[in-house]
Amino acid sequence: MSSVAKNRRRALAATAGIAATALVLAACSGNGNDGGSTDSADNGSSGGALTIGTTDKIVTLDPAGSYDNGSLAVQTQVFEFLMNSPYGSSDVEPDAAESAEFTSPTEYTVKLKDGLKFANGHALTASDVKFSFDRQLKIAAPDGPSSLLYNLDSTDAVDDLTVVFHLKAANDQVFPQILASFPGAIVDEEVLSPDELTPDQDIVKANAFAGQYVITGYDFNNLVSYKANPDYKGLLGKPKTDEINVKYYADSSNLKLEIQQGDIDVAIRSLAATDIEDLRGDDNVKVVDGPGGEIRYITFNFDTQPYGTQTAEADPAKALAVRQAVADLIDRQELSDQVYKGTYTPLYSFVAEGLTGANEALKGLYGDGKGGPDAAKAKETLSAAGVTTPVKLSLQYSNDHYGPSSGDEYGLIKDQLEKDGLFAVDLQTTEWVQYSKDRVADVYPAYQLGWFPDYSDADNYLTPFFLKDNFLANHYDNPTVNDMILQQATTPDPTERTALIGQIQDAVAKDLSTVPYLQGAQVAVVGKNVNGAEDTLDASFKFRYGALSKG
Repeated sequence: MSSVAKNRRRALAATAGIAATALVLAACSGNGNDGGSTDSADNGSSGGALTIGTTDKIVTLDPAGSYDNGSLAVQTQVFEFLMNSPYGSSDVEPDAAESAEFTSPTEYTVKLKDGLKFANGHALTASDVKFSFDRQLKIAAPDGPSSLLYNLDSTDAVDDLTVVFHLKAANDQVFPQILASFPGAIVDEEVLSPDELTPDQDIVKANAFAGQYVITGYDFNNLVSYKANPDYKGLLGKPKTDEINVKYYADSSNLKLEIQQGDIDVAIRSLAATDIEDLRGDDNVKVVDGPGGEIRYITFNFDTQPYGTQTAEADPAKALAVRQAVADLIDRQELSDQVYKGTYTPLYSFVAEGLTGANEALKGLYGDGKGGPDAAKAKETLSAAGVTTPVKLSLQYSNDHYGPSSGDEYGLIKDQLEKDGLFAVDLQTTEWVQYSKDRVADVYPAYQLGWFPDYSDADNYLTPFFLKDNFLANHYDNPTVNDMILQQATTPDPTERTALIGQIQDAVAKDLSTVPYLQGAQVAVVGKNVNGAEDTLDASFKFRYGALSKG
């Protein structure tokens, strides 16, 4: 179906009811099981269904309305992306794309594979791609990922197979990775609304999927059933298992029990650290560790935090002193040892350790200067700013999204802040589905968040948090930081870009719109006869079900 015909059909249905140096990414040939390309699809799929358990929660299936790991865990299975990462890699390669390249410093041109279609039979063309990115920018959902498209000016469908992305700034170093992340999912323009979020059941009923799997049963945050999509032509190839069921648990202790007893085949996100430690000694299961990248941090709302701009006692200097005192009092090592048994380690900056450009900007500025807490320094900071103690701080955490240890984690943070009499913490908790709405509606003055990166680049720990219109929606605005973030994303020279990334971390460490404190690895627990978790628990930070099989 041509683009014009598709647009006419959608209208009728509605009436009825990046580089001076060229970066070229060409479709790659198959490289066996490790590569996961379409050439490996002939290996066939296993017959038996495989069951996965998780405590993560879905916010929405609509890619324009969610920016959380629980929703992405579904979207990455059922939606097609222009770019993707093969199993075992964080590098992006063409997926729905046949090729992708910068045809000018501000034009990124994608050629689609011929004959792509959604599972409902609708043709997947350049018109759907344009529609998908246009609606991301138009809807701009507060809890959605449109902030990642900060450099996208417009999208053109030149013909049925050609898409041109027009970028605001030249030499964008991360745009190809963004195409493989949250806002890059291609949706069916004949099903989803162009200007508002589409309900999950409407998407499922219309079978508007083009990824490795389609959804055959959908009981929201209870059970989702998947079946392999025979029409998928992308990078990852044919799934190794035809049928997948995903069970959602309110309590991780039940998740642990069922993987231990063999009632489910895979447990992923999130078991308590003590449970993981216990399962490592269980001969009936395998504990699989993947590369780190997840971080934990406290976010401050600049409007509603103590002395915030919309409070009766608004005072920027006092508000900063409060944030600084929190940073002085957090004992990262104690949190790592007591709550997480070393499965999370202390983090002293905003970019995860191990990524190019990461530094430890917070370490020398706060606490004892060596990574430990310092109550005397916190007291002096508050006193110098004229802040009366104890500071009354409302602190919120999610009791079901970041694993069962969140209660212990924030109970200990409360103790750390209160033990010297400098803070009086009102600690409260909310389930994630409501939490994700409240946090962007200025309900929480300070609150827990975790970050599971969209792609393996320092930019993904900076852009979503510290641009003016950021994912946190916490009213942080530093024009100098904003400009540096935009500059690093378009700096081709690696040395210059690395230096800029360091300067950004140094600057936001002084502002403290967030206080990062822990970094964790990926962990999955699988049955003894389950294979493939090692292949997909990789630095792409996407857990692709198609890699899994039973022996």
